[in-house]
Amino acid sequence: MVSIFTYRDERKLLAVVGTIIVAALLALLQLDTVRSGRPNPVVIGITTATAWLQFAAVATTNGVRDGVANVIALPQLARQNGDLQTRVQTLTAENHTLAETLARVPAEASLARAQVREPDGIPATVIGFDPEDAMRTITIDRGARDRVQRDDGVMTGDGVVGRVIEVDPLSSKVLLIDDPTSRLPALIQRGRWWAIAVGTQQHVRLRFISQDAKLRAGDLVVTGEGRSFHAGVVIGRIRSVDPMNAGALDQSAVVDPAAGLGALTRVLVVHK
Repeated sequence: MVSIFTYRDERKLLAVVGTIIVAALLALLQLDTVRSGRPNPVVIGITTATAWLQFAAVATTNGVRDGVANVIALPQLARQNGDLQTRVQTLTAENHTLAETLARVPAEASLARAQVREPDGIPATVIGFDPEDAMRTITIDRGARDRVQRDDGVMTGDGVVGRVIEVDPLSSKVLLIDDPTSRLPALIQRGRWWAIAVGTQQHVRLRFISQDAKLRAGDLVVTGEGRSFHAGVVIGRIRSVDPMNAGALDQSAVVDPAAGLGALTRVLVVHK
């Protein structure tokens, strides 16, 4: 006897029966949740899945929209970045200029004070120095064309710098007062005691001071009347007094120059 059912028909029948069973179970589950007042897990699952799908769709849409907006704004952002970089460079240059101007103020103020004392003086800028320090000299940007002469005095508003030893048409060389070959007549202001100010490479030493002079650290030392300066220009202050040797006829003392000889930028050349 041949069966009227094939294998395919059996599978269809099983699928139909399974579907009916699942539907019956879901119906029972729904009925049970309604009776008990609890949330329906099927509804919760479907709602959750739907919410996640909506979230993914919104995120994808926003991402695409933001990406398009960023691409459109790129040229404007590039221009703004270029403008900001230019502004930063401008402000940096202005800051450097202001810093340099501010750094020059003390030297210019010192020069102004010197010009009050010596109205006929010639303002000059330091343009060179001896890099090997074989001689304590500086070069200034004023020469014979500016009426600078050999042995003219050079000073700042703080005090004596030195004297001119070489003159070219457009520049001059100045021997600083702390050079070992420098000699300058000096006075200890408090007691009007005479001395000779001699350079020592680092300081100035007063020599040939009377043994009767009552010297003290801090005493002000000024120029005596000489070939480069009139009397009364500040040289510096006594740092220390050398002990007197037995039988010595004079005294000596170390002086710190009043002018900053290691950082000269602006000076005044004065005629005697």
